[in-house]
Amino acid sequence: MYGRISKYREDIGVGVIVADDGRKYRFFRSDVLNRNHAIPGEDVDFIPLGHRPIEIIVMKGSPWTAFGAGLRG
Repeated sequence: MYGRISKYREDIGVGVIVADDGRKYRFFRSDVLNRNHAIPGEDVDFIPLGHRPIEIIVMKGSPWTAFGAGLRG
């Protein structure tokens, strides 16, 4: 599912995603796979699991910036 981060508090690592269908989901920083990016206004892709989003990917940059650090040898 796609959405957008509408709120995020860096100090406590909690935010809100508004999905394309209008539903709101509260998330924790640990739910974001590419944790360098959790900024209000950023588009995200995620899997809704009940009332909670999991496997959140911020759609910023290339796949290398999102996951490249783990692929280095």
